[in-house]
Amino acid sequence: MFTGIITDIGTITKAEQRGDLRLTIRCGYDMATVDLGASIACSGVCLTVVDKGADWFAVDLSAETVSRTAQGQWNEGGRLNLERSLKLGDEMGGHIVTGHVDGIGEIVSAEPVGDSTELVIRAPDDLAKLIAPKGSITLDGVSLTVNEVRDTDAGCHFTINLIPHTAEVTTFDTVAAGRPVNIEIDILARYLARMTGK
Repeated sequence: MFTGIITDIGTITKAEQRGDLRLTIRCGYDMATVDLGASIACSGVCLTVVDKGADWFAVDLSAETVSRTAQGQWNEGGRLNLERSLKLGDEMGGHIVTGHVDGIGEIVSAEPVGDSTELVIRAPDDLAKLIAPKGSITLDGVSLTVNEVRDTDAGCHFTINLIPHTAEVTTFDTVAAGRPVNIEIDILARYLARMTGK
């Protein structure tokens, strides 16, 4: 379990296709404190540490994981938002995040508004009913607040504001239209939808 508060940006130094895709990710974590088998969210995807060194760790991604996450994200040189799993007693700064991607969205526009950047994101139709104004949402592992939701002929669009700090400490420092993003909806919306059969 995670909170959507990014604690490091990792860089993929090696992507090797075996039976699964093995990624080696350079990071700033003290890897002596990270056990093999630990979970680390990589741009919103909960992955298991299968190997490690002083300043890197390795994870395996199944074909299913690769197919259900933002394309182009797992290439060598790619930058990933990282978050270690929540420990009992940690501050809950964002919201409850599972690291299970619900769908892939696309940034429609990224425009400056004051010191912030307003992002308009197109969401998959099946997630539209689960996204609410002033609700929480996770984009590439980052806990954010939905400002507005609009249903258009082109599908469901929602807006969020990136404050400068969030942009600086995540991979959204280079955000641009056309970028695919991993979306995880608020866990409460997921369970409410299941309970009501909608």
